[in-house]
Amino acid sequence: MELVAASKMKKAQAAALAGRPYALLMADMLAALAPKVDANQHPFLQPREVKTRGILLITTDKGLCGPLNANLFKLVSEIEGPAKFVVSGRKGAQFLARTKRDVVADFGITDKVPFHEIKVIGDFMIDLFLQGQIDTIEVIYPRFKNTLVQEPVHRPVILPLDSLNDFVANLAEDGGGDAKAKADDRLMIFEPNAQTVLEALLPFYVKRFLYQLALSTKASEHSARMVAMKTAKDNATNLLDDLTLEYNKARQAAITQEILEIAAAQFTAA
Repeated sequence: MELVAASKMKKAQAAALAGRPYALLMADMLAALAPKVDANQHPFLQPREVKTRGILLITTDKGLCGPLNANLFKLVSEIEGPAKFVVSGRKGAQFLARTKRDVVADFGITDKVPFHEIKVIGDFMIDLFLQGQIDTIEVIYPRFKNTLVQEPVHRPVILPLDSLNDFVANLAEDGGGDAKAKADDRLMIFEPNAQTVLEALLPFYVKRFLYQLALSTKASEHSARMVAMKTAKDNATNLLDDLTLEYNKARQAAITQEILEIAAAQFTAA
């Protein structure tokens, strides 16, 4: 299981890293579009009173991955006030059912994390947001830092966005390193118009952002499972060594006792 988890971990890490240049390119596109539109007209950028929070919980389907899921459940337990949950992962669904929280949907994500699975989740939550059933979109997930460290994170508010420029900055940061979005000053013509292009792009960017978080979750899961299985293997090896030593001691003691009994019997006979 350690070797299988290590193989899956490498693939998940490669997928997460491969998506960063794409995030930076999207940030560049949005930076070129931002000065040419009235961003305040988009529903994603309009502030609203928060009555019911919408929270996406991303966990694992299987256990044997150390305290990864338990740390996420602690963050869920800290949430107060009305909230509706969308969950991905069997462990998260079981926890929310046990704690009797308001779960509106349960989605599955395979190990390969294809974008179309995340798109379904994103579309569902965006529809809830636009219909007014939820007033925020937040995410609880394990952020992959390295093989030994997976940090439970509550991403406070993905929607509504504070401003278009802040969203561009977040996308650029998601692209990795110190890269920044580059505004393009060239004359551009948007068809049918810049506002329509913005309305089409923003939902896609939000779903792509959720996709990056899902990739981070899978990398965290396989890393945690590999470490847990390595620890279990090391503990089992140490236990086996200790038991072998005890067995050899007992065997040697039994042999010595038999030799002493034989010698004593011969001495008595003589």
